[in-house]
Amino acid sequence: MIVILVLLTSFLPFLYMAVPYIRKCFAGGVCTSTVQLPGKVVVVTGANTGIGKETAKDLACRGARVYIACRDILKGESAASEIRAATKNQQVFVRKLDLSDTKSIRAFAQGFLTDEKQLHILINNAGVMMCPYSKTADGFETHFGVNHLGHFLLTHLLLERMKESAPSRVVNVSSIVHHFGSIYFRNLKGEKYYNRFFAYCHSKLANVLFTRELAYRLKGEPEGTGVTTYAVHPGIVRSELVRHSFLMCLLWRLFTPFVKSTRQGAQTSLHCALAEGIETQSGRYFSDCRKAWVSPKGRNNKTAKRLWDVSCELLGI
Repeated sequence: MIVILVLLTSFLPFLYMAVPYIRKCFAGGVCTSTVQLPGKVVVVTGANTGIGKETAKDLACRGARVYIACRDILKGESAASEIRAATKNQQVFVRKLDLSDTKSIRAFAQGFLTDEKQLHILINNAGVMMCPYSKTADGFETHFGVNHLGHFLLTHLLLERMKESAPSRVVNVSSIVHHFGSIYFRNLKGEKYYNRFFAYCHSKLANVLFTRELAYRLKGEPEGTGVTTYAVHPGIVRSELVRHSFLMCLLWRLFTPFVKSTRQGAQTSLHCALAEGIETQSGRYFSDCRKAWVSPKGRNNKTAKRLWDVSCELLGI
């Protein structure tokens, strides 16, 4: 690994000379929707920082009533104050949501449903990456528990309100690394074998499969529901998500000029939340604001259904 780093750093001077061209290449797609959202209600998880914060800011700028759902209330309030000042939209609120604790998820949903009679956009953005082995409050492996089960439960609890508010959308932030993921139903808690990188990949594959199965079930309801759902890859983005990995932090520092800004990383989430005419693409996976290729494992309907059933069993729903 050290040899690889040495080789990479030796090429950096040449790479930096090409920064303007490389940055343009990696910038990715841009959400071109001009849709305005007065009267619309939005929930963005993990919007106290990074991609989520930029997503919330854009939606607030369009006039939406935005809820920042996050674990760190102080960071959330700081982000909300910044967004209110930048957008002149005072309807930006912060609510406590710890996706590693189902009691917190249920409390958030109960409070939100009491306060709001509509929900038009749910962006499941929060997540953890490459954590040392640990378990959530409910005994789930952290990546699987937070990135998949936490958002699975949150969506389940808010889905009826979204149906009542239709047309509405659920956007699940996944990753291109879902291509390296697998769903090992006999090792969901990571007790038999654990690798922090692959644990992250597995959870991102779960996001893709969840999106696929959710779309299938929504389409199968009589008369339809008016709710659509999309999985997105935001790109390689400068964010706090890599904080658990020294190697990733180092690489991010070295290659900062070549990765996306958080604003650029938010574009595909915004595209799937706002773009007109993509309703027929419900259940699909997007990257750079367009439909992207999904791994064969991400297209496996049998695995998607089984994951749904197992998730319901684990969560008691």
